[in-house]
Amino acid sequence: MVIETRNVKETLELGIKIGQEAKPGLVIALEGDLGVGKTVLAQGVAKGLGVEEMVCSPTFTIVQVYEEGRYPFYHFDVYRLEDPDEMYEVGFEDYFYGEGVCMVEWAEMIKEILPSSYLKIEISKDPQQGVDYRKITLTQVG
Repeated sequence: MVIETRNVKETLELGIKIGQEAKPGLVIALEGDLGVGKTVLAQGVAKGLGVEEMVCSPTFTIVQVYEEGRYPFYHFDVYRLEDPDEMYEVGFEDYFYGEGVCMVEWAEMIKEILPSSYLKIEISKDPQQGVDYRKITLTQVG
């Protein structure tokens, strides 16, 4: 499914809808260049899950845990990993195969350890469509 958003509010609202429909055990693999709105989408998913806390990209901590929503929300940013095996150090399996919802920014960097079933979301810009335009492609894998 391809969805086009024209501003930050629409991208956030898409994330909210995904969060509202999310079920425990969902892993979302988020891909896209710097500045395309991955964290905005993550903020929406968290909001859709009922997380009130401000969601920021966990670039330096790898994972940020939010427990106050309908389900726990585990927000990963693996941009700084040098090797996918570093995910074992943070105990990713407990998160990926637990009862929460996981979102992984830069998921293409750990493709080989993603579960067999996940929601892949690719976000891209098209400057010809406007500075805030985003093309968001959702694909169910597995």
